[in-house]
Amino acid sequence: MAVIGQIVNPTPGSDALARARQRASLVPDCLVEAKRIANTVIAGWHGRRKRGIGENFWQFRPYTEGESLSRIDWRRSARDDHTYVREREWEAAHTIWLWADMSPSMMYQSTFGSVSKESRALVIMLALAEILARSGERIGCPGVMEPISARNAAERLATALMHAPLAGGLPEIGMIRGSSDLVLIGDFLDDAPTIMARLGPLARRGLRGHVVEIADPAEELFPYTGRTEFKDPETGSRLVSGRAEHIREAYSRAYLARRDGLGQSLRHLGWTFVTHRTDHLASEALVAVHMYLSGMPAKATHGGQL
Repeated sequence: MAVIGQIVNPTPGSDALARARQRASLVPDCLVEAKRIANTVIAGWHGRRKRGIGENFWQFRPYTEGESLSRIDWRRSARDDHTYVREREWEAAHTIWLWADMSPSMMYQSTFGSVSKESRALVIMLALAEILARSGERIGCPGVMEPISARNAAERLATALMHAPLAGGLPEIGMIRGSSDLVLIGDFLDDAPTIMARLGPLARRGLRGHVVEIADPAEELFPYTGRTEFKDPETGSRLVSGRAEHIREAYSRAYLARRDGLGQSLRHLGWTFVTHRTDHLASEALVAVHMYLSGMPAKATHGGQL
């Protein structure tokens, strides 16, 4: 049968320099696309607003027993039989760490996907950096760039990525302190217990996490038939199936069980989980993550996932 998917512009596993150059050549185009998407999404928005310590009015909400009486807005409460608290808008800059998986498996692109998983992950990360930088937030990338607050944070992140050493798997995030947000973008094909062993301690430390799973359509649909050879791009191991269609059902069960298990584990920790296919618009995942960061529920599709 015809080839359905392949590793985009493959380079020998030992040629790290060639791989680094390939990623460096990909970043500028991703930055351009990210800015285009960010401009589309941010149209009509005025930054990331949430309640907190500040001078500007945010909203009225019902008074909760035990709160200080000094927070009650008596004028608003006098209008009806309820007691209301006047909340202010949060104005302090927040630190948000962004990370995109650059493992070999992310280079995959099937004939059903518009781009590789790596390209889509970079676009979402840089577009998110662009939007958050415009809102005055501090943007960082674990092991690549320390948090900065600057209008050109996306450009500086893109430059840092072009010169960053190659690394696969989850980043080293032990240096992240305080109540920061962490956005992780990748395919997360490892089993859920392995991933949660790394992320669980961070959640218990108070770090707020948002995980975006990037999937190629072929990984979900498993459109293979006949004799098919599958190759793991990270280990090089191979599997040959005489009739690939015979394992489609078992594969689908295992694939969805992995995703469901990861999503449930993350949500149990209070983290958010979004799935995104490369044949969908990048803006879908971008809007969902931005809404979560803003403290608002994202529009639900496919059972609450995009």
